Amino acid sequence: MTTACDCGAPQPYAACCGRYHAGPLHLQAPDAEALMRSRYSAFVRNLTDYLLATWHTSTRPSALEPNPEGVRWLGLEVRQHRVQDADHATVEFVARSKLGGRAQRLHETSRFVSEGGRWFYVDGEMRK
Repeated sequence: MTTACDCGAPQPYAACCGRYHAGPLHLQAPDAEALMRSRYSAFVRNLTDYLLATWHTSTRPSALEPNPEGVRWLGLEVRQHRVQDADHATVEFVARSKLGGRAQRLHETSRFVSEGGRWFYVDGEMRK
């Protein structure tokens, strides 16, 4: 039995976010929503190199810490994907996790930009 991708899409990981994490479509998500979903899956799988490579250079940190020991990612809900123009988009999402028995919820509207045919995460505004 094949399970759904970490991002919540019904396709298996290899046919969904895994194809952007490695292989012929490496770093080539076709739009901001696909990139955001692949970044969520990368957080689930501790793929910090992928996260940094898909973070725009203007806001990219120098390094990322791996997930804290014991964190469990519980799911992703994409609420809205809004395209401003061919090179700019936003994605509103809620990501849920649990650490040490304590539930956490990240509700963000993220900004993305496309440069040279590649989408990058720029930054995000926390939502309530």
